[in-house]
Amino acid sequence: MTGVHMVISYVLKPRSLFFRKQRCQRRRSTSFFTSGGGSSNGGQPPFSDHNELYETIDATKLGDVRWDTFGLRYSGERPTDNVPPWMDEVYEYWFRDPSTLVENMFSNTEFDGEIDYAPYRDFTADDKRRYQNFMSGDWAWSQADIIAQDPSTHGSTFVPIILGSDKTTVSVATGQNDYWPVYISIGNIHNNVRRAHRNGVELLAFLAIPKAAKKYTDDPTFRRFKKQLFHAAMSRILSPLKSGMTVPRVMKCPDGHFRRAIFGIGPYIADYPEQVLVSGIVQNWCGRCVASPDNLDAGGPPRTAQLMRALIEELQAGTAWDEWGVDVNVVPFTEDFPRADICQLLAPDILHQLVKGGFKDHLVEWERMMDIDRRIAAAPPFPGLRRFPDGRGFSQWTGDDSKALMKNVITDDTLSDLKNALDRFHYHREIFREVGVRVEGFSLPRQHSLVHYEALIRLFGAPNGLCTSITESKHITAVKKPWRRSSKYRALGQILRTNQRLAQLAAARSDFEARGMLPISRPRENVLQGPQSNGTSQHFDDMEDEHEHAGVVDDRPVLAHSDVKLARCHDSDIP
Repeated sequence: MTGVHMVISYVLKPRSLFFRKQRCQRRRSTSFFTSGGGSSNGGQPPFSDHNELYETIDATKLGDVRWDTFGLRYSGERPTDNVPPWMDEVYEYWFRDPSTLVENMFSNTEFDGEIDYAPYRDFTADDKRRYQNFMSGDWAWSQADIIAQDPSTHGSTFVPIILGSDKTTVSVATGQNDYWPVYISIGNIHNNVRRAHRNGVELLAFLAIPKAAKKYTDDPTFRRFKKQLFHAAMSRILSPLKSGMTVPRVMKCPDGHFRRAIFGIGPYIADYPEQVLVSGIVQNWCGRCVASPDNLDAGGPPRTAQLMRALIEELQAGTAWDEWGVDVNVVPFTEDFPRADICQLLAPDILHQLVKGGFKDHLVEWERMMDIDRRIAAAPPFPGLRRFPDGRGFSQWTGDDSKALMKNVITDDTLSDLKNALDRFHYHREIFREVGVRVEGFSLPRQHSLVHYEALIRLFGAPNGLCTSITESKHITAVKKPWRRSSKYRALGQILRTNQRLAQLAAARSDFEARGMLPISRPRENVLQGPQSNGTSQHFDDMEDEHEHAGVVDDRPVLAHSDVKLARCHDSDIP
């Protein structure tokens, strides 16, 4: 893109990993083998010791997608003296081949019957449109139309690549250990499969988190570099998929057949600060429209990649920033891939936009200022409705609490009723302005995002299949638990190996089940209810933290939300 100067250079890194032995977990495994526990072979354990077990897992070819690494560093203008340390640092990225992950996912026999090979439009008995899984939306349909226009790709199965990223803190007691994982999924699998993970969401990469001394954190050059670093890294990580976006690849499918497939960058799952980074917009602006941050509810024309390119080419940096909310120094990574418009691909986020943003952090807080606790406590009993006899002044807020209170506000589940409910909400919330609780008005990005939900549901199907609750709950198995089982010293290498071994074991089990060597471990039911079953009723209680990003890539500092937990296993060899 013209008008943008990138200050990133690649640094070759060795392919070998720096894995360190997991001594805590190893001792537990050794005690299991020496006791012969769990064996049905005359009391003899299946493996002689933990080394043989790990070697067997590592030798498994199923699900074996090795980790690779590369480095990026600053290559722009430097001061003549007192060079900031961050300019000399090499930022390390770990990733797995995304094309192999997608092929493994697309061939997983567990997904047979819960995967769509083509976009579709679903209608009820009275001829009304119904939106459910991702491929029932209009976006997948329009992408398939574009693919069909090319004779070389006509008839190919469209495979949307769903991405998501979210920073997480595993411990503040040992030096603020933050990780920034990136996850990958495909739009073909049904929403219930993606929400239950079931190998439908894979760990793709760990991004570097650039940090600097306090005196450099507000340096415009450093902030600009962090943004460019993210997009350069994502472009590099996803590059193995690019050829498959124009040339069909033959892939095995869950039903045992082989199909020609075309990839395409699909929705990006992220909370609002991450959406600002991903889309290259300015804080407090909307990534989907050009509504002014001073009056978001007034709306505005759609924001598109074509519009962003034109603004960057024609306007001065200050004008683009102030009048259009565009950071001209940022080139979204989607610009490197065909048919990808990041402004269109920002996914709806029930957790942060509706449950936390529209309801908990805003509405409930405003109601607290109006003594709403007394009114909630006075609500009479009613079947199926949870009561709060002490009001909502809980010492800790949980997902179940949010869902129960949500039942008092949101009861409509059709697109028409959704619009009507939002109109009523906008009308009745004016009371908070009148009583002086929100005299400055309601130009809030997360509340404003609700006006786009009707369009987003039409594009991508039921929004529960693209919620950040999916990535945040994935943190538990992909980051938090592996970290707790590590020695805490150079833990990233141990986290990588743990995830690789878990993927190999899961792939092996799926293969054994398909061959009849093991019983099916999970029920395979198709969820055929309408969008009414796809609300906020699943998995919020699976997350340990609702909001964990540290905000290190944002222009404005935000509070870090994290928890502190002691290691669950003591290692006497580690001081």
